[in-house]
Amino acid sequence: MRTFLTIWLGQLGSSVGSRMTSFAMTLWVWDLTQQATALALVGFFTQLPQMLATPFAGVIVDRYSRKQLMMVGDAVAALSTVVILWLHISNHLQIWHLYGAGAINGMFGQLQQLSYTASMTLMVPQRHYSRALSLNFLSGYGSGILGPAIAGAIYPVVGLTGILLVDLVTFAIATLTILLATIPQPQISAAPFAFCQDLGVGFRYLCERPGLMGILVTAALFQLAFQMTAALHAPMILARSGGSSQILATVYATSGVGGVMGALLITTWGGPRSRIHGVLLGMIGAGLSRVGFSLGRSLVLWMPMQFCLAFNFPLMGSSGNAIWLSKVPPNLQGRVFSISILIKGLMAPIGRLVAGPLADRVFEPAMMPGGWLVPLFGPLFGTGRGAGMAVLCGFAAIAMILVGLGGYLYPPLRNVESTLADASESSR
Repeated sequence: MRTFLTIWLGQLGSSVGSRMTSFAMTLWVWDLTQQATALALVGFFTQLPQMLATPFAGVIVDRYSRKQLMMVGDAVAALSTVVILWLHISNHLQIWHLYGAGAINGMFGQLQQLSYTASMTLMVPQRHYSRALSLNFLSGYGSGILGPAIAGAIYPVVGLTGILLVDLVTFAIATLTILLATIPQPQISAAPFAFCQDLGVGFRYLCERPGLMGILVTAALFQLAFQMTAALHAPMILARSGGSSQILATVYATSGVGGVMGALLITTWGGPRSRIHGVLLGMIGAGLSRVGFSLGRSLVLWMPMQFCLAFNFPLMGSSGNAIWLSKVPPNLQGRVFSISILIKGLMAPIGRLVAGPLADRVFEPAMMPGGWLVPLFGPLFGTGRGAGMAVLCGFAAIAMILVGLGGYLYPPLRNVESTLADASESSR
């Protein structure tokens, strides 16, 4: 795993730098506008192009050198940082520049991430897939803690300019690790490039394998329910804590610690022998944690439940991704993974769009004193502001549990590891 670990360390440093820049940009935008909409639009213009680019990125990853694509992704991100830095130093930086940079980074970041994930099959022995994937979770959660902490400490001293310079250094290190590494490349098809035809090959591969399609549908349904709870997470805490930003920040920090601890456990342990149990039990564990969270009204219950929720995600994610890596041939992974990412990614806006109106127009009024749901749920969730969101969050959390339990009832999904041959065996 030496090659993988070398690249992972470089990507970890780059991820910390990117989180530092994101945090500093948040402070800069807020100081300039004092508007939440401006901050939300930065995320929107990053995520939407990223989602739209996913199918194209999947086809490209299976057609070209993944090492070069990873370097292109890092190089474009570094170039956009240089442009933002120059605009800031020359006092020409405006909000719309961040929207454009976010869109470009979202598209090329997806290309880089798909190339990195699809390369793992040939860099890491199959028995270490769960460990390697858990290290990626460790990188994500760890940078989420370290990046804002470092940026918050040095921003008053070095400002946005200093943060951007640090980010450029981390980009350079990440690119250097990729440049010096030998990354295996699967055989590339000699057939002419045809986007629809190439993407159709990946879709047919999924449709012909009910076990993999079952994992995808189950993961999508879980994401839909989870994203509903995620949309209610911050407003519910703020509503039930009198608008305390300190309590909200504490809950977020607890989530980061839980994710890091879960990733460290899987890295050390290697994950369950039967990975499908890791996927389904992780879903059930996350759902139970979210149920407990929705019943809470203070940090006494919110902190341990948020820790347990985040703790389950490395188990669920690393186990599921290990199955994908082992069952999908390397030369198809870009296309198949892009389809999976796109379908699961669509659940986030759908879940959030459903949860908001349901909470504001149905559940919150129904859980106010005298509301029609108070006799049923008032003893468990209380009444007043935030109680309706808590009830809706609890329902969505129960759906998370049912999705995990339902996976055990579908034999092709439950037995996917034994009935579907590994890609290495089927290619012999």
